[in-house]
Amino acid sequence: MVNAFCFPSLSFILDRLVSVGLKKRKINQLNQIGYARRDYGGLGNLRDSGGDVIALKNYMDAQYYGEIGIGTPPQKFTVACLVHSKYNMVKQDLVHEPVFSFWLNRNADEDEGGELVFGGVDNNHFRGRHTYVPVTQKGYWQFEMGDVLIGFCSSGCAAIADSGTSLLAGPTAVITQINQAIGAAGVVSQQCKTLINQYGKTILEILMHETQPKRICSQMRLCSFDGSHDTSMIIESVVDKNNGKSSGVHDEMCNLCEMAVVWMETKIQRNETEEQIINYADQLCERLPSPMGESGVDCNSLSSMPIVAFTIGGKTFDLSPEQYILKIGEGAAAQCISGFTALDVAPPRGPLWILGDIFMGKYHTVFDYGKSRVGFAEAV
Repeated sequence: MVNAFCFPSLSFILDRLVSVGLKKRKINQLNQIGYARRDYGGLGNLRDSGGDVIALKNYMDAQYYGEIGIGTPPQKFTVACLVHSKYNMVKQDLVHEPVFSFWLNRNADEDEGGELVFGGVDNNHFRGRHTYVPVTQKGYWQFEMGDVLIGFCSSGCAAIADSGTSLLAGPTAVITQINQAIGAAGVVSQQCKTLINQYGKTILEILMHETQPKRICSQMRLCSFDGSHDTSMIIESVVDKNNGKSSGVHDEMCNLCEMAVVWMETKIQRNETEEQIINYADQLCERLPSPMGESGVDCNSLSSMPIVAFTIGGKTFDLSPEQYILKIGEGAAAQCISGFTALDVAPPRGPLWILGDIFMGKYHTVFDYGKSRVGFAEAV
């Protein structure tokens, strides 16, 4: 991940585009993927500045960082955006255009991690023309996106292109379905299995006749009737009995019920049998992401995994298993994790997808501040 425009005070002499190279390092421990996370509340920082070109380093295909020179003679500083002061380059007329763009090198064997360009684009790092979509939420580089994978987002989704996010983040219910499709195994949730066992057939029955699926869980008193979670309801589960705890159960059961409705609705549309639908939901329980969001896959099964595609601006942008799976380590000790992680953003902002470095590594990305749009083209 890398955040643009979050640099200390600099003096630029610009008659040209300046490229900042990205650097990379290898890592061999799966648990260190946690460094790829970010605070999603800080997405707004990207809109505040403009202009130059910086080489970046690649940290295990999860973090990218660059070096800048400050002072005379210049001293090198490694920069990433945390609590640094920010300065608007556009207002100081230091860049040709109010545009910045990313090329992220996903080849872990190469020293060069990529390139961050301020003031324009580097034509050497993409082929064809960029597909542009208008920004719908300023401050977050948010835009409208079409289908994801095989119809999981058929009514359209909101998405954010974000270099500060290492993975591809989306709603838990959908991410669970994707991880099931690619064979990624998350933490087994006993509560989820208990809900499917106790309420699965009832949910399915109501779903067959209900015109408002969102009301099903409240009708079953697993959620309150106003759509929020009702902590006054008593719902026991195997986990509670074993642990002697009840706090937080109601919220979790409501969330699980709502996800089960989404899963079953998908299968009903395909005219599958009751047994097939219940078994499918039970299998998805086993694919629920771990608390940190990671789900593992068999490194030997990449060739059998499906292509995952996103529709943006009427064009399909696909990712192969080699591109959406992070491989850590070599040989028999290698570990592979799904590049899809769960992120639930409440309305009116959500549901929301975050297209992070996994997506931006395949597609050269242009953030056009002047025209309030985001563009994607195949990276080279």
